[in-house]
Amino acid sequence: MIDHHTALIYTMVLVSAADRDMTDAELRKMGEVISGLPVFHDYSQDLLPATASSCIEFLEDENGLDQAIAAIKAGLPKKLRETAYALACDVAAADEHISPEEIRLLEILRDRLEIDRLVAAAIERAARARFTKLTLEDR
Repeated sequence: MIDHHTALIYTMVLVSAADRDMTDAELRKMGEVISGLPVFHDYSQDLLPATASSCIEFLEDENGLDQAIAAIKAGLPKKLRETAYALACDVAAADEHISPEEIRLLEILRDRLEIDRLVAAAIERAARARFTKLTLEDR
């Protein structure tokens, strides 16, 4: 079984890799999360490359996505499931484009982590608000 740090990182990596394009913005967001959130205060960032690689290894198996999500759920205390979903939404929104694959993965995560639909909608809206930028036409 993986620990809660690994489960949260797996969640972010899965969303970033969902469209087969882990963008710099998504990777930057993961780094900011790990260095800034209290839940990671006792996590060594030196472990991040190995943790991300072990997540990607799951995806090489035929049922790898299901196995990775099962590992995430098993590794997360119930109280961190909404946190995991929020991090997934932030990573998906970080590059200002949420692909259909990322949307589908968010739906799967919401379902498998048993996130209430209203709670999920609030988390998704909050992520959208955090990553909204003004264009010249908006000013």
